[in-house]
Amino acid sequence: MSELGRIEKAQLIVEAALERSAHDPLALDMRELTSYADTFILLTGNSDRQVRAIADNVSQKLKRAGEQPLGVEGLDEARWVLIDANDVIVHIFVSDLRGHFGLERLWSDAAEIELDLPEAGAASDAKDANGAEEVHGGSAG
Repeated sequence: MSELGRIEKAQLIVEAALERSAHDPLALDMRELTSYADTFILLTGNSDRQVRAIADNVSQKLKRAGEQPLGVEGLDEARWVLIDANDVIVHIFVSDLRGHFGLERLWSDAAEIELDLPEAGAASDAKDANGAEEVHGGSAG
């Protein structure tokens, strides 16, 4: 089992999702609201194929960090995929379903967790944090 703290784990999950062009990431502090999770992470993909790619990358990054997901649901249709990462529950939606189910409204009492997110487009350029190749667009100065 990994020694990742809940913020570090949320950061890892969101960065993995952004590598597959997820958008509108939101991390919610659920510690005071549920007994089954400390954090919810909400993510959006543009298609079922993208949602599946996001879920696969998140699962792979968790495994590499020693955080084996307890379960993954919804991959067949990939319109709403749920990854149970023990203390973190990851919800990956296609755009229309995220708005339809409105988990942000349902859990509006949860505080948002501020994460250090890369700038748009930077997630795919700086992958060295998890041992992958880092891409540079010129000479280092």
